[in-house]
Amino acid sequence: MKLFRVRVSTHRTDYLVTNEAEPRDMAAAEQESSVRWTIEQFHRELKQLTGVQACQCRLARSQRNHIALAVRAWTRLKQVAYQTQQTVYQLKQGFLDAYMRYELIKPALAFA
Repeated sequence: MKLFRVRVSTHRTDYLVTNEAEPRDMAAAEQESSVRWTIEQFHRELKQLTGVQACQCRLARSQRNHIALAVRAWTRLKQVAYQTQQTVYQLKQGFLDAYMRYELIKPALAFA
């Protein structure tokens, strides 16, 4: 194992640990950590924004279709977020706010 200490700022230090067989320098370890963090962000956003984990399909094909559509929805959210200079979370919250305003003005279900 190899441990790298990375100074992020004057008040913060990160540590990177790797068990790669080949010796790596700090720049390579930082690059790999950056790639891994990007993947972690993708998985978190995919689960929180699209509900990909809520799939109850039993067939493998249905599961693949569900995952593919969730990734497509995330991709579209990400594109619109870049265009509007918002985070994907702000964008989704804006959609939910607009929907709630519409439902309060003109409810789809009438209660007695």
